[in-house]
Amino acid sequence: MSTQPSKTLETFDNPAPERDYTIRIRLPEFTCLCPKTGQPDFATLHLEYVPDASCIELKSLKLYIWAFREAGAFHEAVTNEILSDLVNACQPRFMRLTADFNVRGGVYTSVVAEHKNPAWNAPAVVTLP
Repeated sequence: MSTQPSKTLETFDNPAPERDYTIRIRLPEFTCLCPKTGQPDFATLHLEYVPDASCIELKSLKLYIWAFREAGAFHEAVTNEILSDLVNACQPRFMRLTADFNVRGGVYTSVVAEHKNPAWNAPAVVTLP
C-alpha cells in the first residue's frame, strides 16, 4: 500500500455483519487550507459508524485524510465531502462525522454530518439497573 496521500478508500468484510455495533475512530491530525486566506486549518475528526457488509480500512483512511492537507475547503463543505466519500466506500447502516476545528480568529467551529440507511432501524437503548 502507498505511503502517499490518496483519495482511494479501501474496505474489508465486516467480521460480524449480523450484529449492530459501533466503530469509533478519532483522527486528531486533519488539516486543510482556508479557501479565503490559504492559511492552514486544523481539526480533530470523530467518526462513528455502524457497519453493514464492510468496514473502512484504517491505513487507507489515514492516507485519504492526508490528501486534504493542500486543499482549500470551507469547514462545512469538507466535512460533508468526507462523509459522502466514506458512505460511498462502505455503505454503512449509520455514520456520523464530527469535525472539531481549532480556533481561528477567536472562533471555534464544529460541524456534524450524518447518514442513515433508510432500511435500518436503530436498536432501542438498553437501560441497565
